[in-house]
Amino acid sequence: MSRREKQFRERCTDLLYEWQLKNNKGAQFVLHDGPPYANGDLHIGHFMNKVLKDIINRYQVLQGKRVLYIPGFDGHGLPIEQKALESLRGRDRDSLDPMEIRKLARDFALNAVGKQTKSFREYAVMGDWTNRYLTLDPAYEVSQLEIFREMFLRGYIYRQNKPVFWSPSSRTALAESEVEHNEKHVSTSVYVRFPLTRESAELLGAGENTYALIWTTTPWTLPANSAIAVHPDIEYALLRVTQEKTGGEASYEMLVAKTRIEKIQGMLEPGADVDIIRCFAGKDLKGLVYNSIIRNQTCKILLADHVTEDSGTGLVHSAPGHGKEDYEFGLANGLSVYSPVDDYGRFTSAAGRELSGKEVLGDGTDVVLKILTNLGAMFYREKFVHSYPYDWRTKQPIIQRATPQWFANISELKNSAWDSVKDVNIVPESGRRRLQAFVTGRSEWCISRQRVWGVPIPVLYESESGEPLISNDSIDHIIEVIRKNGGSDAWWTLPAESFLHPKYQEDGKTYIKGSDTMDVWFDSGSSWKHLEDKVEDRIGSYADVYLEGSDQHRGWFQSSLLTSNAVRGVSPYKALVTHGFTLDEHGRKMSKSIGNTLVPSMVIDGGKDKKKEPAYGVDLLRLLIGSTDYMQDVSFGPAIFAGFAETIRKIRGTMRFMLGNLDGFTKALAVDYEDMRSVDKYMLHELYHFKQKSTVSFEKYEFYRAMQSLNQFTNVTLSAFYFDISKDCLYANSPSDMSRRSVQTVLFHIFVNYTTTLAPITPHLAEEVWEFFRQVRVDFGHDGFSLFQEPWDQTSKMWNNQKIADEWNTLRMVRSLANKAIEATRQGKSIGSSLEAELDIYVPLETRTGQTLAKYKDDLRQLCITSDARIHDVSEDNDKDAHSTGSDVNVYIREENIPSFGTETAVRVKCKRSSLHKCPRCWNFHATEADSLCTRCDKTINNGTSNI
Repeated sequence: MSRREKQFRERCTDLLYEWQLKNNKGAQFVLHDGPPYANGDLHIGHFMNKVLKDIINRYQVLQGKRVLYIPGFDGHGLPIEQKALESLRGRDRDSLDPMEIRKLARDFALNAVGKQTKSFREYAVMGDWTNRYLTLDPAYEVSQLEIFREMFLRGYIYRQNKPVFWSPSSRTALAESEVEHNEKHVSTSVYVRFPLTRESAELLGAGENTYALIWTTTPWTLPANSAIAVHPDIEYALLRVTQEKTGGEASYEMLVAKTRIEKIQGMLEPGADVDIIRCFAGKDLKGLVYNSIIRNQTCKILLADHVTEDSGTGLVHSAPGHGKEDYEFGLANGLSVYSPVDDYGRFTSAAGRELSGKEVLGDGTDVVLKILTNLGAMFYREKFVHSYPYDWRTKQPIIQRATPQWFANISELKNSAWDSVKDVNIVPESGRRRLQAFVTGRSEWCISRQRVWGVPIPVLYESESGEPLISNDSIDHIIEVIRKNGGSDAWWTLPAESFLHPKYQEDGKTYIKGSDTMDVWFDSGSSWKHLEDKVEDRIGSYADVYLEGSDQHRGWFQSSLLTSNAVRGVSPYKALVTHGFTLDEHGRKMSKSIGNTLVPSMVIDGGKDKKKEPAYGVDLLRLLIGSTDYMQDVSFGPAIFAGFAETIRKIRGTMRFMLGNLDGFTKALAVDYEDMRSVDKYMLHELYHFKQKSTVSFEKYEFYRAMQSLNQFTNVTLSAFYFDISKDCLYANSPSDMSRRSVQTVLFHIFVNYTTTLAPITPHLAEEVWEFFRQVRVDFGHDGFSLFQEPWDQTSKMWNNQKIADEWNTLRMVRSLANKAIEATRQGKSIGSSLEAELDIYVPLETRTGQTLAKYKDDLRQLCITSDARIHDVSEDNDKDAHSTGSDVNVYIREENIPSFGTETAVRVKCKRSSLHKCPRCWNFHATEADSLCTRCDKTINNGTSNI
């Protein structure tokens, strides 16, 4: 299968793409490719993604549009850098020169791009592969920097020292879109007693041993404690706790929210007494001073509206350097942004000798707990399972840590960005809510990363103060230097002076280059600009369609929307289509750890043992994807492949039947619509509606519904009906016979429209049968090199004939009833084949059903595939009371109420064996003598026009 497909691949990919751009006369259609990471081999998810895009593009080509599809690859970022560094076993990454890392990453990315491109082309994905775009290309980098400049000029870009998501495993800041949550993370929560100063205790009327009891799930942040927050309106109680100790009783006082007393009591040792001394409103606690213990400095209790009494103690430990809410609270109260944690997620020396160098999420937490215990500050501790943020790439826990970072101000942009999506067609519609949540649910986007492999933030810093130098002139100059020197490598190879605009060279200051690079979502989110000089509509959205997995609502869909709106004020896409994820046939998510991942080539080319792992070819996988509701998760597996192999076999059989019976058919033999038999007009009506349904399905990106229609049309309308009743005419009638030519004309129209419907999904199969169809189609003027040069819809509105459809739908229901009578006769051993039978059909002839049967009395024999079929008025029935057999025990009866023409009509069918003899040529029981030809066959043979 795979070898046969390769014979047709070039004509339906490279040659076709070039041809349609030059020759199609319709509007331009742009499907913009979301760049996959160039960080390894492809999996079945990549296959599904690219094939869905290809199905859309091929449909648009058949619609006569000029498709612009330029595949892209994301060549920067952490995943590629990490993969590249894996080759340096035993070497310390920190000792490497940045350019050494960049060269390794570039080489790795370009190698991966080469492999991925080869695979994508083998999947018959049509596009401009020669001019693919890479985010690591110098021209692309420059256009990305231009977007950064425009966003800065519009006031969206700023730098601030504030807490961000920080991944110790990746050693870089993360955006919200790069964070996922582990619902089974285990943390240690602690209740800690911070001692109030003597003066503050006296203000409460308490003794020396008075504490503020706080609760935290991140004990590693306690060395950065800067304040305790209380709510002004919560009622707090000063408790006296008395416990039995060796040598007597010991007591102390502590502050907690009054509603939390019962919970706190449960943590005390048995026998401890708790008394409420007095109560205070939170606002009365403002300004009380305590000692932060580990940091060993005095801090204050301050008021905050974010404090609740739903959990903990109602007193909240605040570390402005380690949380967004704490940071905003700190800004409002003039607190410093203190974060004694380094890039590796370890405590710095500022945290103290005991903690310095310890990992905050590891042994550092253990040391904090030990210090608290030794100082007598530990009130209670416990392990608990909860949801915790993780780096979505390394799958390791992250922290919040204050560092100077560059941000895009989303709060000023998100509303206009979301407004631009109102007219976007989002498929499925549920994706609109998901995208809205990600866009409107954030106020900032951290766009700087602490990696070497990427596009640099184009900013110099004053060497003494560290203040950034950023202006329109400075950015323009940096962009120009990068452009002239072949890309972003220049940032690491040229001295800082090369990037300093002349106007700043005489200001007496020295400058250094920054080491931050841009978030890869900014890289890929800038890709719409790549279309700027290629699209015809430069006012509205550049792309007709963006299609990616549903995880891209928080990624590429969002970053593209934000950058496009920031610079152009419009959405980059007119339609947004999302697909689900890939599962195995047991419904499990595909994972390397489970061992259920699937490499497309194993399905396409097969394994070593072809019996166990057959080579199914590309089209089978494409058919699976095109036949499945891809907006949900899609399952793959051996049993599923086997099922679709059977589907393809049936489709091939359908096409083979049509091709065989169109052999020798020419335009001169075609029958005009007006001269066709009624049943043939009915089939054209059915074909017309099949094509219209398929068109609607493709327009809605619901390809699976088109395939459902095709399977229904194949199995029910064609195989079980039209092909079945046409065989006698096709095989036995003269080639010049008008009835046979009428059937052939219909088969011609079915074949063309059936094949164009299937073509976007199985292009190799479509091209293969189109090649076998060459002799016929060339005579009709269809002489192109590819099926995709044909129009999508080659039906005619004239074929939409509801009157004939109503009549033949009625006849088909009578046929179904007749088949039951025939089967009963077969079971009674009176006949073998249905051609041995003859039918008598009884119906009230005054009804529309009766009139229809009478009108088509000459077609009933062919309709029921019997040797004879006669119509009678119900009054002529001599066996009115019989239900299964007539007065002759060899006559079998079936009766039903047939729903047609808005009512129900009783129809009775009697079946018995024909009294005539079998014609050895057509097998109908029309011969008057045994072993002799029937009248029709005798005439056909004697006239020399026989087919068989």
